[in-house]
Amino acid sequence: MKKVHINLLIILNLVFMGCMKDDEWVKSQKTDKIPANGLFILNEGNFMYGNSSISFYDPKTRVLQNDIFTKVNGLPLGDVAQSMSIVDNLGYIVINNSGKIYVIDTSSGQYIGKITGLTSPRYIHISQNGKGYVSDLYAEKITIVNPKTFQITGSIPTTGHASTEQMVEWKELLFVSCWSFDNTILVIDTRSDKVVGEIKTGKQPGGLVLDKYNKIWTLCDGGWVRNGLNARVPMLQRIDPLSLTIERSFTLATDGAPSRLAVNGSGDSLIYINNGIWRMGVNQLTIDQQPFISSKNHIYYSLAVDPHTSELYLSDAIDYQQQGVIYRYSPIGLKVDSFKTGIIPGSYCFK
Repeated sequence: MKKVHINLLIILNLVFMGCMKDDEWVKSQKTDKIPANGLFILNEGNFMYGNSSISFYDPKTRVLQNDIFTKVNGLPLGDVAQSMSIVDNLGYIVINNSGKIYVIDTSSGQYIGKITGLTSPRYIHISQNGKGYVSDLYAEKITIVNPKTFQITGSIPTTGHASTEQMVEWKELLFVSCWSFDNTILVIDTRSDKVVGEIKTGKQPGGLVLDKYNKIWTLCDGGWVRNGLNARVPMLQRIDPLSLTIERSFTLATDGAPSRLAVNGSGDSLIYINNGIWRMGVNQLTIDQQPFISSKNHIYYSLAVDPHTSELYLSDAIDYQQQGVIYRYSPIGLKVDSFKTGIIPGSYCFK
């Protein structure tokens, strides 16, 4: 009888949560303090399962907090946590398949608001002029949002380029990679919010970073075809943002899956995954023959570089069903720590 009462209470609680709006539900939830320094880890979860989560890791104390969004707010995060950006103590969490962006207080994890009306958002970039730009996997547009009111204020058509991905800003220009089945980086003037140029790259440019010399680098995975006339040609390319031209191209090994381009804290070295972890100085003329960190028994899924210490964080999603593992390395490749997070740790945001 007692078990029946407990189950009834659980069901009533779930129904109650389902009838309430996010804003109403979180008002009574307690908040916990999140350290001033560290990194948020977005665990994607499984597509269509709604089991994504956020972890927070403090490098100084090596203390890890898992599932902080749900613990603080009493709400599930949603379906596929894609990426996160922080501006003025607000964290913008892009939930791809849920079509929304949650906004939290980064000192507590408490829900502040949300941006809705999005198709399949991937990344949000808050420009120097205060506007937010959201890329999208399926919509042929970049959505413009007000990051303070959480409202959509406009959009920029990207006709013919449905899968916009990562973004980098240089002066008044926003560079946007077009990934799936594409080979283009769009150039947007943030003053007029119009596309003012296109740069043709290798197949499927994904990652974009800006180095210490204000050069833009992109990592092209080469597509999915492995043989024949349209065989994959993965490439690492350097772009001059002033002339909008590709200055250098490096062909990468075709037996891997190049991804997750990052730059170290001083902006003079690039790091990316291609089976193992590869590192290249921005002034190098050739790719190294061996990876910086070997893959060994791991299948590295994602990486990030601490902008302050240049330490590396690498994730192993294992079987994509259980908790993933994060490995922390020193700038010279020595293992410092490891810990378990949520399912499929895929992206990071340093606080």
